[in-house]
Amino acid sequence: MIRSPRAAGFVCRPAPVASSRLINAVAASLGFGAASLCLISTLKVLAIKLMAMPLPM
Repeated sequence: MIRSPRAAGFVCRPAPVASSRLINAVAASLGFGAASLCLISTLKVLAIKLMAMPLPM
């Protein structure tokens, strides 16, 4: 039985990669998400510290 040259394990044409615009869009959205998470966390910590302060009488 003769093996086909195409049936050689994982050898095949390389798959197309995502475009640079898509990679930049994903990177920008991840950066925006990280920045907004930091901002929300900072505001939450400040709000908790503000609530813990005693009210002046």
